[in-house]
Amino acid sequence: MTDETANSRIEQDRQLILDAKAKGTGAKIMAYTKLSGPGWLQSAITLGGGSLAGGLYLGILSGYHLMWLQPVAMIMGVIMLSAIGYVALSTKERPFAAINTHINPVLGWGWAIATLMANLVWIMPQYALGTAALQQNLAPELFGDPKNGLISAVAVLFVISAIVIWFYDSGGWGIKLFEAILKILVGIVVLCFFGVVLKMSISTNDLDWGKILAGYIPNFSLFANPSPEFSEVLSQAGGYAEYWKNLIVGNQQKVMITAAATAVGINMTFLLPYSMRAKGWDKDFRGLAMFDLATGLFIPFVLATSCVVIAAASQFHAKPAAGLLGEKNAEGQVVKADPGLLGQYNKLLDARIKTEVPAAEWDELSKDSTALEQKRADLPLPERKLAAMLVNRDAFQLAAALKPLAGATVSQVVFGLGVVAMAISTIIILMLINGFVFCEMLGVEPRGTFHRIGCFMPALTGIAGPFIWGDSNAKAWLAVPTSMFGMVLLPIAYATFFFMMNSPKILGDRIPTGGKRVAWNLAMGISTLLATFGCVWSIKSTPFATYGFVALGVFIGLAIIVHFTRGKSDPAPPA
Repeated sequence: MTDETANSRIEQDRQLILDAKAKGTGAKIMAYTKLSGPGWLQSAITLGGGSLAGGLYLGILSGYHLMWLQPVAMIMGVIMLSAIGYVALSTKERPFAAINTHINPVLGWGWAIATLMANLVWIMPQYALGTAALQQNLAPELFGDPKNGLISAVAVLFVISAIVIWFYDSGGWGIKLFEAILKILVGIVVLCFFGVVLKMSISTNDLDWGKILAGYIPNFSLFANPSPEFSEVLSQAGGYAEYWKNLIVGNQQKVMITAAATAVGINMTFLLPYSMRAKGWDKDFRGLAMFDLATGLFIPFVLATSCVVIAAASQFHAKPAAGLLGEKNAEGQVVKADPGLLGQYNKLLDARIKTEVPAAEWDELSKDSTALEQKRADLPLPERKLAAMLVNRDAFQLAAALKPLAGATVSQVVFGLGVVAMAISTIIILMLINGFVFCEMLGVEPRGTFHRIGCFMPALTGIAGPFIWGDSNAKAWLAVPTSMFGMVLLPIAYATFFFMMNSPKILGDRIPTGGKRVAWNLAMGISTLLATFGCVWSIKSTPFATYGFVALGVFIGLAIIVHFTRGKSDPAPPA
C-alpha cells in the first residue's frame, strides 16, 4: 500500500469518527466498533498461558470468592494503557524516542530491553502450552508421538504464526486482515471456555450461580483469612492448624498481589502505542483508543478468565486431588495419582514435617526414602487432606476432570481448541511486539525487512520452548531473571507515562486540565502504586530477592545520574 492510499484510508476513518460524533452516542459506538483493533491485540497477548494458569490457581485456592480480582486488576491496567494511548496519540514523536529525549534514556532503554527479554522468553511456555494441547486434547492421533508428534505440533504453530505475522507488513489491508484473524482467535478462546461453563451449567448442578455472582463483589477478607471452604478440615488439623492456615493465606496473598501487578505486562505497554501508530491514529482517535481497550481488552479478558476460574473452582477448590490419599474407585482398585501432583503433595508434606523435627533428624529422613514415606503416612489425615487440596492442577487435568460432566467433545476438543487459540494468538502478538522493539532499538521505521527480522526472533526461541521448558533448571534460569527485570520495570514504565501525561514539554496544550487532570492523575497514581507494591512483594518473595532489589537500586540510581547530567530537550511536536 502506498503512503497516499494509507493517508486516504486514515482520513476516511477520521471523517467517519467526526461524522459519528455529530450524530450522537449510538452512531459513535457503531463507528468505534467498526474501527477497533489494537485493544484486541492487547487481549490476544494477555489471554495467554499466564492468564490460564493464574485463573486455574485462583479457582483452586479461593473458589468463587476472588472472582472480582482479575476484573479489578484489569481495570487498573486499562487505565494505564489508556494514559499511554493518550500520550502516544497527542504527539508525533514515537514513545521510545519521546522518553529518551524528554524524560530519561535510561527509562527508555530499560523499557525496550525488558520488553525484548519478555518476548524472547515468555514465548517459550506458549509453544509448550500449544503443543501440549494439540498432543493431549485436540489431535492426539496426529501429534501423539512423543518425538515426531512434538516436532509436527511445533511446526504447525510456527507456520500459522509466521503466515499471520507476514500479513501485518503488507500495509493497510494486511493490518486489517491481521486484526481480523486475532479477533477470531480471541473470540474462539472466549467462546470455547464460555461453552465449557455453559455445558457444565446445563448438564450438572455443580455451579452455584448465586455464589459465583457474589464473588464479583470485592472482598478483602481473603488477604487475612483462608477461603471458608477450608474451615472444616482446618478445624480438624489439631496443633498444626495455624501452620496450614498461614500457608493458605500466604498463597492467597501471593495470587492477589501477582494478579494486581501483572494484569498488564511490560511488553503490553510497548505494543499499544506502536499498534495504534501503525494504523495512522492521532489525537482525533483518542476516544476510539479508550473504547477499543474497554471492548477489545477488558470484556474478552474478564469473560475468558472468569470461565477458567469457575471451571477450576467447581472441580478442584477444597477437594483433594485424586489418588493422593489412597482412595479406591468403584471397582475397588486404588486410584493412581498423577506423578506431577504426587511430587507437589510430597513437597507440601515434607515442608510440614520440617517444622516438627530437628534439622539433624530431617537430614537423616531425607536420605532414607522408606522412612520419609512412612513419616508422611503417619501425619494426621486432615493434614494430608489439606496438602492434597492445595496441589496445583494444570489445564489438562482440568480437561480430564470435566470429561464426565461435559462429555469428551466439550472437555477435550472444545477446551483444547480454546487453549490452542490462546497459545497461537499470544505467540503472534509476542512476535509483533518484538518487531516494533527491534526497529526502535535500531532507530528505523517499524516496517519491512528489519521489522520481520525482529518478529521472527522470538519464533526461534519459542520453537525451543517445548523441548526445554519442562526442564526445571532451564526454566528457572530463563524465567527468573526475565520476570524479575519485567517486575522491576513495570512500575517504572507506569511512572514514566505518568510523568509524560503531566509534561508540558511533551503534551503542551494537550495536557488534560481541571477535573479531567485530577481524575487521570488519581487513577494513574493508584495503578502505579499497586504495580509498585506488587513489584516489591514479588521480588521479596523470590529466592533471589537480594539480586532483584540490587538491580532495582542500580537502575534507579543510573536514571537519577543521567537525569542530572543530560542537557535540556526541545518540546515535542503536536499530533
